[in-house]
Amino acid sequence: MPREARGGSRRGRGGGRRGRRPKVCPFCTGELEITAYHDTRMVKRFISDTAKILPRRRTGVCAKHQRRLATTVKRARMLALVPISEKLVRK
Repeated sequence: MPREARGGSRRGRGGGRRGRRPKVCPFCTGELEITAYHDTRMVKRFISDTAKILPRRRTGVCAKHQRRLATTVKRARMLALVPISEKLVRK
């Protein structure tokens, strides 16, 4: 039975021959550096709009650098360089 007849689409969900491109850690490749918590532009790249630390599966950061990144974000929060939380208003 063809896929269209079963209700699925032609493109599937990431399966197939090619699949998804693996995410590469920007810190391991040298694209970014975790220098200090003072670099708020870099820190804000890894926090959500509600000021939560984004998970590894979303950012593509390796485990070692995710731990260092979490420490950096927490230090920036302590010095009020980035917000601790954003108020989420639900309608």
